[in-house]
Amino acid sequence: MNNERLEFLGDAILDAVVADIVYKKFEGKKEGFLTNTRSKIVQRDTLNHVAVKIGLDKLIKYTTKQSSHNSYMCGNAFEALIGAIYLDRGYETCRIFMEERIINQYLNLEKISRKEVNFKSKLIEWSQKNKFEVIFDLTGQETDENQNPIFETTVTVENIQSGKGKGYSKKESQQEAAHETLNKIKNDAQFIDAIFAAKAARENVACEASKTEEKTVNTIATTSEIQAEQTNERPEKDRRIIAEAEEAAFNECEPRKEA
Repeated sequence: MNNERLEFLGDAILDAVVADIVYKKFEGKKEGFLTNTRSKIVQRDTLNHVAVKIGLDKLIKYTTKQSSHNSYMCGNAFEALIGAIYLDRGYETCRIFMEERIINQYLNLEKISRKEVNFKSKLIEWSQKNKFEVIFDLTGQETDENQNPIFETTVTVENIQSGKGKGYSKKESQQEAAHETLNKIKNDAQFIDAIFAAKAARENVACEASKTEEKTVNTIATTSEIQAEQTNERPEKDRRIIAEAEEAAFNECEPRKEA
């Protein structure tokens, strides 16, 4: 009925095969570099590109509704193809196919390894390093002419609107919005001045609030100390009053001497 089972299998095999190829290609590179490079190869944009290059898009049967929203369809079909090759010929044939027929002919591993594709992660990493507040908001959802959902995401940096993105998934719209924001950070001096000013204002407000809170805590502590001192003094005062009353009563009861 469909390729979902083959896609599931092909996805796992593709991860293993590409990891094998990348590991041997980049000797001495650390785990983070290898993981990022693999993810760039097996991501949907790359797989879609490869699927079209080998003519796989012409072999896919789909409904009219699906064809209007095909951002993942070719990549999914490529995964199904890998799954089918694995079932027919095994792992080693899949590895040779990917290395010799796909990567060597259509992909430049050196170039891919240097390409930044996860714009959301890059933006979050930048914000954490420089202590900026970055928020991703889902600000809209509509449908295209064939009723496929389209999501819109807006990114704000220090409450300043920074980028917008649309896509057939929330993740895709977030990536587009993050990409636009990173471009502003790199190229828009006025935008940089605005977010730095907003950050400084936020930090000043937080600093003043912290001082006020500290002052309040100190006031409460001082009041508590005074109350404690008064509590400690009270028994001594009470004992003095009782002693004076007892002495007065004793003097009243004592017989008066005759003159």
